Amino acid sequence: MSLLNHSLGTLAREIPGATRVFHHYRLDYCCGGNALLSEALAERGLDTAEVIARLEALPARNGNDTDWSGAGNADLIDHILARYHEVHRQQLTELIGLARRVEAVHADNPLCPEGLTVHLEEMRQELESHMQKEEQILFPMLRRGLFAPAQGPISVMRLEHDDHGQALARLLELTNHLALPADACSSWQALYTGIEELQLDLMQHIHLENNLLFSPSRHQEVQHG
Repeated sequence: MSLLNHSLGTLAREIPGATRVFHHYRLDYCCGGNALLSEALAERGLDTAEVIARLEALPARNGNDTDWSGAGNADLIDHILARYHEVHRQQLTELIGLARRVEAVHADNPLCPEGLTVHLEEMRQELESHMQKEEQILFPMLRRGLFAPAQGPISVMRLEHDDHGQALARLLELTNHLALPADACSSWQALYTGIEELQLDLMQHIHLENNLLFSPSRHQEVQHG
């Protein structure tokens, strides 16, 4: 079957490195993972042949990418906690400091991302609440194999993932899609580099949960395997 007839979430799950291609073309594979690739490309007006060629070339170039689809729940959760939960906490603390500095020093610059500090603070608060619910409630249930009782918390987490996706979109609006002025200082450059990293990491984080950890088929395999 053509890659065009697969969902973004499926391709992100099954093709190592696909998430980087989707990030490059601004295709939402985490919160919008149910959309078919053909639909997503048409909506963005992207060159189908170009994107397909990039995806088809991935397995040969990225043989060292970790395939988490075969990992057990405990290993996947441990990875999410170490690679994303702790990293997001560090990222947002640093980004808030940088944004506060840039807004204070460059307030007269028309490209200054006014309101970015407040938005990042709101993101940190929402994300911290979200991660604590996963750490204290949902992840312990999934570690014990309690997938059916976890459906309520999973539904809440999916909805909050959608909110995180909207928050990332707002980040791009506030920064004019990370467009830097020609004379941007080192703090401004570091801020936008960090925001791009946060965006990629958070989308990958949500992908691993929405399309892998929360997948009913995955837990059926675990129960019957």
